[in-house]
Amino acid sequence: MDNAMKSPSIDQCLEERQKERFLNKSRQLAVKYLNKLEELPGTPNNFTYFRKILKKAFIENDTFIRSTNEKIIGTYCVMVPQEIIYAAGARPVQLCSGNYAGVHFGDDIVPRDSCPLVKAVVGNNMVSGSSIYDDCSMYIVPITCDCKKKMAGILKDYKETLELHVPINKLDDTGMDYYVKELYIMMEKIGRITGKKVTRIDLEHQIDEMAVVQDEIYRFIQLKGNRNLLIRGSHAMAVMNSFSYDDKTCWAANLKLLNNELEVKLKQKNYITKKKLPRILITGSPIAFPNLKIPLLIEEMGGVVVADETCMGDRGLYDPVAVCDTSMDGLMRALANRYVLPCSCPIFTENRQRIERIKQMVHDYQVDGVIYHVLRGCLVYDFEYQEMEKVLGELGISMIRVESDYNEEDVEQIKIRMEAFVEMIKFR
Repeated sequence: MDNAMKSPSIDQCLEERQKERFLNKSRQLAVKYLNKLEELPGTPNNFTYFRKILKKAFIENDTFIRSTNEKIIGTYCVMVPQEIIYAAGARPVQLCSGNYAGVHFGDDIVPRDSCPLVKAVVGNNMVSGSSIYDDCSMYIVPITCDCKKKMAGILKDYKETLELHVPINKLDDTGMDYYVKELYIMMEKIGRITGKKVTRIDLEHQIDEMAVVQDEIYRFIQLKGNRNLLIRGSHAMAVMNSFSYDDKTCWAANLKLLNNELEVKLKQKNYITKKKLPRILITGSPIAFPNLKIPLLIEEMGGVVVADETCMGDRGLYDPVAVCDTSMDGLMRALANRYVLPCSCPIFTENRQRIERIKQMVHDYQVDGVIYHVLRGCLVYDFEYQEMEKVLGELGISMIRVESDYNEEDVEQIKIRMEAFVEMIKFR
């Protein structure tokens, strides 16, 4: 029977069954990776709060969204100033997806060789049923790569979608001026949704509030990278991923409790292990919950992730806004500078800054080896691998390129490579 002959009730029934299968697969994946995190030795007591955030969003399919009347703005990159969204009376939620289930549906629209993160985002919108997507009033998509550009066009079929054009050259004043204008447009559009006109005081207040959050994140990053192991990198990456699904003030208060716990461990020399484990830095494509297989495999194979240079981790949250001029335009330009200039994303045409930053992280965190993670089809990160390998090789730091997809089929192959890499570092 062709589609035209199907009754509406049958179509509706099939749609509901499809949605239920999608949600079940999504829950199963989240349960699996949260359980893996719990099974790792040395889980901090105060990790429980952050685990509950992820459980609520990805297993119970319920977030802060359902308990408030605030409008929710979905963002698809860390180069969207959250302070503007908060100042306009809304809440940002990060929607770059690590959900394998979404890929199966996104495959119907997105080309086969496209980035799995983009496929998952499109698939999640096609099926619906996930509260963090369904309850958004608008999406904001920075145009950082070709896949994101085409994704923005597709998302317009599901929600009001604003494209944010990020300058590709940080030294180009014209590009930065245009980006500032785009931020004003973004502020105006969110204000129309919330019914609030943003004032200079509103924006300054949100910048100050985010600075408190960033202070705790800085403490956390320093404790994570301590010479003696206080927290595993997999736990740390889960903590950072949870930020988007909680009230920022509550999240920062609980991160402070976790930091205090880690500082007590440091004073008491209560380390997770006294063995010298290979210290690993992860860089490359985004690692978005629940897709934590890369850091977990590293630590299951005997390494420890002491630093991550990824947009869903340290890169996206730790830089504070430097305000020199407290006028509205001064604040907007300060935000533009904070979200573009320190960013080490490979989309920029001149990107020596990223290499220098990774060299500095290797030094600061006594890194023994680097995992260069590339999602299948993520060309912007793949482009920089050879130069990164050359630079780190000159420093005597081992690095391997690990390509992964949004499925479990590559786990055994990656595990073998991780084990060999970790063992090589141990006996070097």
